Amino acid sequence: MSIVIPTEKPALQLLRSQQVHMNLSVAELVEHAVTRGEAILTKEGALRATTGSFTGRSPKDKYIVNEPTITNKIDWGTVNQAMAPEQFAHILKRLQSYLKEKELFIFDGFAGADSTYRLPIRVINEYAWHNLFVRQLFIRPEKEELANHQPEFTVVCVPHFEIDPEQDGTRSSTLIAISFEHKMVIIAGTEYAGEMKKSIFSVMNHLLPEYGVMPMHCSANVGEDGDVALFFGLSGTGKTTLSADPERRLIGDDEHGWSDHGVFNFEGGCYAKCIGLTKEKEPQIWEAIRFGTVLENVVLDETRQADFKNNSLTENTRAAYPIDYIPGAVIPGVAGHPNVILFLTADAFGVLPPIAKLTPEQAMYHFLAGYTSKLAGTERGVTEPEATFSTCFGAPFLPRPAHVYADMLGKKIEQHGVDVYLVNTGWTGGPYGVGQRMNLAYTRAMVRAAINGSLKQADFETDPIFGLHIPTSCPDVPAELLNPRHTWQDPAAYDQAARELAERFHQHFDKFTGVSEAIKQAGPIR
Repeated sequence: MSIVIPTEKPALQLLRSQQVHMNLSVAELVEHAVTRGEAILTKEGALRATTGSFTGRSPKDKYIVNEPTITNKIDWGTVNQAMAPEQFAHILKRLQSYLKEKELFIFDGFAGADSTYRLPIRVINEYAWHNLFVRQLFIRPEKEELANHQPEFTVVCVPHFEIDPEQDGTRSSTLIAISFEHKMVIIAGTEYAGEMKKSIFSVMNHLLPEYGVMPMHCSANVGEDGDVALFFGLSGTGKTTLSADPERRLIGDDEHGWSDHGVFNFEGGCYAKCIGLTKEKEPQIWEAIRFGTVLENVVLDETRQADFKNNSLTENTRAAYPIDYIPGAVIPGVAGHPNVILFLTADAFGVLPPIAKLTPEQAMYHFLAGYTSKLAGTERGVTEPEATFSTCFGAPFLPRPAHVYADMLGKKIEQHGVDVYLVNTGWTGGPYGVGQRMNLAYTRAMVRAAINGSLKQADFETDPIFGLHIPTSCPDVPAELLNPRHTWQDPAAYDQAARELAERFHQHFDKFTGVSEAIKQAGPIR
């Protein structure tokens, strides 16, 4: 069984080109990418590609076609911008003509490791390295599945297809447009590969609630006893790094669904941010960078050795590899219900504690708030951390109103008795530029204590402004680091920064309607 999208639109006929490469192997795609001059092989055997001026997502150029079947279900606004059906049809007609003359690479696969809820997809690329990227990131079908594959959604990624803002009614020459009636995504004017995976994530975020499944922007792993942990957070907050734990098995590093049976990965690979990557700090990711891996915007030295410290192209350097490159990964990516949820935030103000236990009401408050920092390079124009609120820790990818996802999470947390923690992977001892980034070893120790239950045995103190429950001790972590006020040289400066951040929370949360008084009162004091 798979997701089937009702529509009267005929399946898109795009394969009239005589230069179509269907479902090539990794070796074949690498060979095409190298001989076509798209990418080069590194000393480690990975394929390195650069993406020009677009080294992050382009959220201001993303649209959903405002079609009758979905118009009343979408949270229209600056995140989900509406495109008229006739605009999309005009672009699509020109695209069909464009593709007839192009050499194309096709990947057929799935989004969703649970066969009950998986979405059959097709991705059409004009770059071989883009096709390798999606082959490694999405779920690769078995031979029999491939023979019977019928795509329910098609992504067409054509960086050189010209979008004319005046003619096509767009903001710029870049376009990411989703049509649920045509069952199609068009990506044009950008070479950044992450747009492909996130477009399908957006599609799944719209479709799955209809099936009673909560889609989540989170990583997940499982212990020897079957205990599952989820890590929510925006790009760069540590989802991939913290879930790649040698002591636990990885379910997935970025996108999951939570059904009545448990959690499941949307993808078949990982997309790790690798600026500053070292073997000592992130051994599993380090070892995954080999033949078959796609390195995106990573600088190489004269021997073609990857220089992970070099950010001259972007801070948003990436490695895309199949999940089975991580030892012991759960394949297929399906597991039971979560025992622990961790909300990851990169607090650029250095105010929030490195870890705090949340009440159920606080969990809902912080899920709706989604406070974090956009880290450099993840979006175009972001050059240093910027404080932001991303509802449900994934607002750029959520087509439906926030309460749809929040209500589902609240019910599941209550039903399964899940412990929820807020983890600050951002700054301590002061704001960005003054303090320092949280020590990864200490963060790992706190996460480990939260997951194994030992942190619940600690004494807790209540933060007077945010009401958070801060442990006074944690194994393998200096006690003085647990309360952020103690890490600042000037406690009065901390108090001022905390009050200012609390006010930001209030300003953001006041826009929500239909939220219970108990959840509203779970935020910072006024």
